[in-house]
Amino acid sequence: MTEYARYGRRRLLKTLAAGTAVGVAGCSNAPGTGTDSGDGDGTGGQTDDGSGSGDVDVPSLTEFRGSGTLASGRPAPEGTSIQDLPDLSGELNLYIGGGEGGIYYQFVEMLQEIYPEFTVFSSDAGSASLAQTIVDEVDAGSPQADVFWSIDASSLGYVANEGAYDPLPDETVDPVPSGFRGSDNAWVGVAGRARSVPYNTDELSASDVPSKVAEFPSTDALQDSMGWAPTYGAFKSFVTAMRLTEGADATRQWLTDMQDAGIERFGNEYVVSQQVADGAVDAGFANHYYAMRVKNQRPDAPIDLAFTEGDAGALVNVAGALAVKGTEKQDLVSNFVRHLLSAEAQEFFATVSFAYPMIPGVQPVGGLPTVDELSPPDIDLAELADLEPTLQLMRDAGVL
Repeated sequence: MTEYARYGRRRLLKTLAAGTAVGVAGCSNAPGTGTDSGDGDGTGGQTDDGSGSGDVDVPSLTEFRGSGTLASGRPAPEGTSIQDLPDLSGELNLYIGGGEGGIYYQFVEMLQEIYPEFTVFSSDAGSASLAQTIVDEVDAGSPQADVFWSIDASSLGYVANEGAYDPLPDETVDPVPSGFRGSDNAWVGVAGRARSVPYNTDELSASDVPSKVAEFPSTDALQDSMGWAPTYGAFKSFVTAMRLTEGADATRQWLTDMQDAGIERFGNEYVVSQQVADGAVDAGFANHYYAMRVKNQRPDAPIDLAFTEGDAGALVNVAGALAVKGTEKQDLVSNFVRHLLSAEAQEFFATVSFAYPMIPGVQPVGGLPTVDELSPPDIDLAELADLEPTLQLMRDAGVL
């Protein structure tokens, strides 16, 4: 077990030992019962086919919901509840990509607490590294993992392109919009992150931010006042999306033009968002959840988000799951992934990591537009796996 997994288990056990309310399946505060403390109508919670056993203790909704201003006052999530899914039972070998500070594995630990007969043996590393390991192991005829949980679609796409997966059942992937799952049900997104433009509301208004990323270098209001983190993985995926949609030459020129416009370099996109909130720069490029983290910590911070339309600046990438080819536990893998897409899991991802939910019945935090209101580019997310040409053009432009 990884160090962050041990920490996640200790924290959950401490919470439960302190007397946190735990209800049985069908309890009045389960998702969709209409008795949540949020100010929505709470009418969601479609039921499954009754295959859940109803004999496990499911923590109350508050145990799946994060803390802070962005998590308070939310409507009850809609969707299939954990209590309506078949019990998880058996041993599962999980390759899980590093990232999110171990937040995703904290949910795995919660599942193991809910289901005493369910045990996860995990290996964590970078998603790209695990993807290569899976392909190598499948090619050698000795797959070690049952399921791969990657923090990005490019790693899932690489495994899928190499044929090292078993398709997921339709009933598992159907709750997720088609743009956020692989062809042939190769993989399915479980949490999303949108490219965005955090801007300082004391200096700019939403109308100052262009709707097309190509216009940023020539926008007067943004000269010598923007920040980016070009060495960051999410930024490289954004540039890859631009290369795929606009071509290498145009992308290289855009990178050069942004540098000529005086954009400032930072180490990561959380720092970019902090610098925007502090007024050190007026705007920047970052995944949406970094601004959400700033706002959750500093509710009065002068920061808001703008989104471009139909171009790489509006890319929505996903963390997702894939069944590894050769697993002998297809049913357990499918049920595990269904749990990741349950109302409780999606509420957890939305309010703890501030990710975009992948099912329609769960709202994003902080008044963000819903995922179907965004306008991402029309690309296959699996194509983001083709990273080397992007790195080369970034070097050519002097960004790396």
